[in-house]
Amino acid sequence: MYAPTEFPSHATALTLPGPAGALEAAVDVPVASEARAGVAIICHPHPQHGGSMHNKVVTMLGRSLRESGLATVVFNFRGVGASQGSYDDGRGETEDLLAVAAWTQRVRPGDALWLAGFSFGSYVAARAAPQLPVRQMISVAPPVSRWDFSHLAHPLCPWLVIQGEADDIVDPQAVYAWVAAQPDPPTLLRMPETGHFFHRRLMDLRGAVKNGVRNNLPPLRARDGSE
Repeated sequence: MYAPTEFPSHATALTLPGPAGALEAAVDVPVASEARAGVAIICHPHPQHGGSMHNKVVTMLGRSLRESGLATVVFNFRGVGASQGSYDDGRGETEDLLAVAAWTQRVRPGDALWLAGFSFGSYVAARAAPQLPVRQMISVAPPVSRWDFSHLAHPLCPWLVIQGEADDIVDPQAVYAWVAAQPDPPTLLRMPETGHFFHRRLMDLRGAVKNGVRNNLPPLRARDGSE
């Protein structure tokens, strides 16, 4: 299957090869004068509950990171949208992410790799992180009471966790306890009066992400596109 040999210079949809067949994906880039030497891959929520790369939280994560200077990659897990294959309980979805990351590293080899995920997507990102040179992790509403995060290795990079205090799907107290139990706890940002899907709080999420990662941003790219 054909995959682009260069990272697109503008927002575009594309198809990437995955372990279960084609993966539907899309990339976007920051304003050229603000572009940094980094790419963020963003993982969407649960495929069996309507999750896709078009989810509003995923979209806002992408916007926040592009405004911070990073290029972004979103994609549909197997069996979602035009992605081939079928749901695989997090295992195959992790393989999908690793395939997308392999392409990203191939076409942007000098860039810092960031991973972000919302809900189920944060579980998949956490599963994949130990196998990748991740420089920043962002987990939004990680479902620690629904999926076993306890056996996952802590990524060797800064880790931002954002959790709504009024989440009706992910137990906030379980997230707080999980964060506190880590040997090197992630940075936890609690958002009051915020439900799972951040209704009416998406702009607050944007600010939380940008403020949370600003001290770990990659360097600006040179005008010729190199570092």
